[in-house]
Amino acid sequence: MVKIGNIELGDFPLMLAPMEDVSDPPFRALCKAGGADLMYTEFISSEGLIRDAAKSRQKLDIFEYERPIGIQLFGGDISNMVGSAEIATAVNPDLIDINYGCPVKAVACRGAGAALLQDVPKMVKMTEEIVKCTHLPVTVKTRLGWDDRTKNVTEVAERLQDIGIQALTVHGRTRVQMYKGDADWSLIAEIKNNPRICIPIFGNGDVDSPQKALEYKNRFGVDGIMIGRASIGAPWVFNEIKHFFKTGEMLPSPDVAERVRVCREHVNFSIRWKGDRLGVFEMRRHYANYFKSLPDFKPYRSRLVEADTENEVHGILDEINDVFALQPVFF
Repeated sequence: MVKIGNIELGDFPLMLAPMEDVSDPPFRALCKAGGADLMYTEFISSEGLIRDAAKSRQKLDIFEYERPIGIQLFGGDISNMVGSAEIATAVNPDLIDINYGCPVKAVACRGAGAALLQDVPKMVKMTEEIVKCTHLPVTVKTRLGWDDRTKNVTEVAERLQDIGIQALTVHGRTRVQMYKGDADWSLIAEIKNNPRICIPIFGNGDVDSPQKALEYKNRFGVDGIMIGRASIGAPWVFNEIKHFFKTGEMLPSPDVAERVRVCREHVNFSIRWKGDRLGVFEMRRHYANYFKSLPDFKPYRSRLVEADTENEVHGILDEINDVFALQPVFF
């Protein structure tokens, strides 16, 4: 049984990665139904929370059915990170996660996210202060290092464990790689096999199928896997992986009717949480992912992206269901 503090996650948890503009409550609801064992919020700016920015505050919204759920924070100022951890603790998540892995320029150039891999003493101090300020388990998500010459995650793992984090997730790329090239899990396995390490070690990067999930589970010996991009447009991927682990067989890929149903559910939740206009607008990034293997889908995608109202969106989804349900489609 894998545990983070007193949180029991099963024998091999599958986790939803914290993804900006993706891992919001509507998408998390679908991933929970799709088999995710632990989920995280979108990453939240510590400076935004300290300033009481509306967008940052809204990202603190969590719901009972999502549990266990962690709130992920990022920032480059230790006092602001501590203050934001106290604010996050007050909304009663199951854990606090610190982002030391985000590679995007707007974050890293402000001394946050993966930038802390260039200043391990500051990373350790920041983490130590956050651990002290909350009664919740504190976990960390990071990368292999800043670049190929500074892959320091093995040192980072030991030092962060020593000051009290209760789990570590490692994305198998450096900051310089961004999301390019293949993820290298060999250092993740090295951390897991380190006799000094006793906290759960989770791997992240390039797991995009049940077959690869099983291969990486067996090959690298991690305690669980965090899934990000492979879940976008496929929130059922967690159950597909679990089924493959159990039976060695693939679940049938959801047909058009099921994809329309899930997409419609996503739209409805998005509107309930964000309001009519914003709920419809922010769904535009998701449509192509739900139907990406559908032949001749481009005209429908264009219409969905241009739709301004809930009724328009549902009408187009009805049409997609009616048209493609009569055709042999293979996803």
